[in-house]
Amino acid sequence: MVASETSQKAAAAGSSIPEGARRLLHELAAGWGDVADCRALEVVPLRGAMTNEVYQARWPPAAEAEVEAAGRRVLVRVYGEGVEVFFDREAEVRTFESMSRHGHGPRLLGRFPNGRVEEFIHARTLSAVDLRDPEISAIIASKLREFHNLDMPGPKSVLIWDRLRNWLKTAKNLCPSDEAKEFCLDSMENEITALENELSEDYQCVGFCHNDLQYGNIMIDEETKLLTIIDYEYASFGPVAYDIANHFCEMAADYHSEKPHILDYTKYPDTDEQKQFVQSYLSSSGEEPDAEKVNNLIKSIEKYTLASHLIWGLWGIISEHVNDIDFDYMGYARQRFEQYWLKKPAILTCQVVE
Repeated sequence: MVASETSQKAAAAGSSIPEGARRLLHELAAGWGDVADCRALEVVPLRGAMTNEVYQARWPPAAEAEVEAAGRRVLVRVYGEGVEVFFDREAEVRTFESMSRHGHGPRLLGRFPNGRVEEFIHARTLSAVDLRDPEISAIIASKLREFHNLDMPGPKSVLIWDRLRNWLKTAKNLCPSDEAKEFCLDSMENEITALENELSEDYQCVGFCHNDLQYGNIMIDEETKLLTIIDYEYASFGPVAYDIANHFCEMAADYHSEKPHILDYTKYPDTDEQKQFVQSYLSSSGEEPDAEKVNNLIKSIEKYTLASHLIWGLWGIISEHVNDIDFDYMGYARQRFEQYWLKKPAILTCQVVE
């Protein structure tokens, strides 16, 4: 791409961000000594986001001698339309600020009416294939254990079942009758109850869970191999087995492909990959886990994949009706529900009462 095309795209992106975001960016840049002109910013949209619109904002460096330098960069997050049905935005910002105080993730630089500006992390966002890399997967496992052990404010109770029921209620309110029938929404409460009853019999290790650990929410420093987990909209306390199950399910996705909603479940980790991840996760505490502990966690993870399919299936249905981001949410939802019904008979031992 030639420079003029790049500039045109940056200008177009800059005009698409809210006026409040642009004013905040100018105010921030005016206080930075390494920015020559606070209004000489370039804004580039970042692909792969499905809840918010995310942009990189950049100013050229002040000194002419540093013309080859990267310049000052920040991240602009514009909240998606209607996404308040999924989570409490103020609670999410409190989580964001608490994570920053713990030394995790970027710093909050400022807020505007429908979004915020964050510190730009100088690291590479993972790609879909990275999740299958044994070395990177082991680092993710260790980092996730650290994340789960964070002492975060707020109630320590498990949120997942209330979230499922709340999202089911929202989906039923938004859906026309034909959609509700297609996705069996009228019987979904029974599915949720059966799943909750089944999983409540297992030993529950509860921790602070990310709940959306897809590759786009993980960044790596290529030199140090240090990982940073970002984006905490859906984070809450919950069963750690669910968080790992959700991460495994995300291995089927490539949100940067020509058809980003299409899932390929042949990429779901096989038995050996699951075992390696769980061993890395458990051993990161410094103690080598025995085979029984590893196997028990793997079995629990397998059951929680069903909860992941239901949650993100409902998310897809709701998003179709409230979010304008260019993504086939309904097609995505169909695939998640298909996987639920396909895998349920072999995983879930209890019978649903109609």
